Amino acid sequence: MRDTRESRLLLVLLIAIAFALITVDIRGGEESPVDGARQAAAAVFGPVENGVAAAVDPVGNAIGAVRDSGDRHDRIAALERENAALKARLGSDDRNNSRVRQFDAMMKNAGAGQYGIKGAEVIAIGAAQGFSWTITIDAGSNDGVKRDMTVLNGQGLVGRVTTVGPDTATVLLANDPDFTVGTRLEKTDELGFATGQGSRPLSVQFLNGKAKVKKGDRLVTFGSSKDKPFVPGVPVGEVVRVDPSGGDLTRTVYVKPYVGFTKLDIVGIVVQAPREDPRDMVLPKKPEKPKPTPTVTVTLQPNGDLVDGGGKVVGNIHEKPGAKPTGNATGEPAANTGNSTRNPAANSTGNADNAADSGNAADSGNAANDQEQG
Repeated sequence: MRDTRESRLLLVLLIAIAFALITVDIRGGEESPVDGARQAAAAVFGPVENGVAAAVDPVGNAIGAVRDSGDRHDRIAALERENAALKARLGSDDRNNSRVRQFDAMMKNAGAGQYGIKGAEVIAIGAAQGFSWTITIDAGSNDGVKRDMTVLNGQGLVGRVTTVGPDTATVLLANDPDFTVGTRLEKTDELGFATGQGSRPLSVQFLNGKAKVKKGDRLVTFGSSKDKPFVPGVPVGEVVRVDPSGGDLTRTVYVKPYVGFTKLDIVGIVVQAPREDPRDMVLPKKPEKPKPTPTVTVTLQPNGDLVDGGGKVVGNIHEKPGAKPTGNATGEPAANTGNSTRNPAANSTGNADNAADSGNAADSGNAANDQEQG
């Protein structure tokens, strides 16, 4: 349409008519005179609108999906992070439970030995300052740790402090070849010196070449002057092998340490020594030996009697369950208190003897009567 004066007038007229219809519709409310026309238009154009919406919806959904894909990706990533955090938490719970058990065992040992300890965590393991078996702990001089302090855990002797920094310290482990500690044998008090041998058992030389040592004996630390570098009474290990003395001045045995040096986690540094030597108080209780089960040997006799090792009759295979025994405690048959039906001959003899005795008594009585009459 060309932009002419007539076209402009027509446009203004249509706009005025539209405003007039809108005003009449609003003022009429539910009884608006244009309501019928509106319903007719809805009936005509409604199906067309539905068809157009059905055709356009897939495109709109696709556009919405593209628009929301970033948000969905962020939600999926957040869920994945939550799952990873939950898995890590479950794993850390197992580790925390293990650490709690280690800490409880260490505190129990410290309580038994009356040691004042400072807890620490192993943060590194490996070579340090030329030592082949060392660990680094997260406690140092700021925590009261000093050189030549004893280090233990819930099982026993771990080592001694060799180097101290402000917040960390280096510990020489008891299985290092340069490590030596004085030991005392449980109960017998035999003294010796234990030396580390890496992954092999500790080598212990007793001062007494004739010391009586056997497999399974246990050792603790003997202690040092002024309790440095070792406090007394810390469990060291258990004897696994004893070399023959061979007449030497010393005797060598091999001891399996209580501590697993390849899986250290929680340790304690003894910052205060006990007032008295705890001796064997820190050693774990030995398991009770199982009591032997008594065995009874029963021999079957030809007559069916069951005889134990002491010759006592304990039963008879021909007896009925619940039947009373017919013999005494020694297994002898019960005494016969009446006539026996097993030996008729004996019964007959006994009757004949009784009859003879009765006859003799009668004859004696008759003879006495005859004499009185005469």
